[in-house]
Amino acid sequence: MIKFKGFDNNSGFTLMEVLVAMVILSVGLLGTAALITGIISSNKLSNRISTATTCAQDKMEDIRGVGYAGVGNIGDPDEDENPVAGYSKFRRVTSITGVGTPAVPGLKSITVTVSWDSNAHWVELKTILAP
Repeated sequence: MIKFKGFDNNSGFTLMEVLVAMVILSVGLLGTAALITGIISSNKLSNRISTATTCAQDKMEDIRGVGYAGVGNIGDPDEDENPVAGYSKFRRVTSITGVGTPAVPGLKSITVTVSWDSNAHWVELKTILAP
């Protein structure tokens, strides 16, 4: 049998040392699991914000495409109740109002709002059109 200086056959970890090490490891792993859960939730929200912003930008581009004169005919009357085409979780509302209080003649304020999770979250883009 080979013996090393400073080591004898009775060396090792006690049960208490093993239990303390397991508790420390468990606390670290639970903290990491909570962090990962938070990161996944944040990524999901970021993805939905990006999708909603893209849907709103698409509508704004449609509005710019028809110009000032065609803005009165931009909306789908069922757009408020139906999902955005290709994105079943998102609803889009487009509103056209006068600018200012009272309204400034000749200017139109366009607001595109895209919401999800039963309107719990939304993205809103605004612009002003002039003739």
